[in-house]
Amino acid sequence: MKKTILLLAFVIFSTYSFSQDGMYGVRAGLNISNLDFEPSPPISNEHRNGFAIGFFAEYDLCETIGIAPEIQFSAEGAKEKDIRLDYIQIPILFKYRFGERFSLGAGPMAGVKVWEHKDSFKNFAFSMVGGLEFFITGDIFIDARYHYGFTNIFDDEVGFEAKNSNLQIGIGVKM
Repeated sequence: MKKTILLLAFVIFSTYSFSQDGMYGVRAGLNISNLDFEPSPPISNEHRNGFAIGFFAEYDLCETIGIAPEIQFSAEGAKEKDIRLDYIQIPILFKYRFGERFSLGAGPMAGVKVWEHKDSFKNFAFSMVGGLEFFITGDIFIDARYHYGFTNIFDDEVGFEAKNSNLQIGIGVKM
């Protein structure tokens, strides 16, 4: 819990340290997620369709590069009820803009599992996220993101290793 509070404080304070000329917005999307197991699991490992919703800020570091911290809820895991996972995530995307309509972003993401905290899953997950964003208008955009987990989602005594894998297709508004 201390790590989560520290990370959240870092994101909040770092966003205020940049120029006050940033943009803010909301983003929602569809998740198509699954778990990459090692070794193969004895249960069905079908993908899960879920959703994500969050708030973000975006600050220009220069004319073509920006940073976008975000906080979002994301329903992930697999279709099997016992391996569904929901997270509060904090992605920090570094974005490169190609003109006024396209941008490409990548960065780290930390997640805190919500709901039960005493089960066979770890409470924290760390991932790398990358994505492409297209502006329909000056304020409305669509995007596609992919993130892959670095950490095993299971506690050590389970005997399996699984990492999150998620494709997110979203729409958002910048203000």
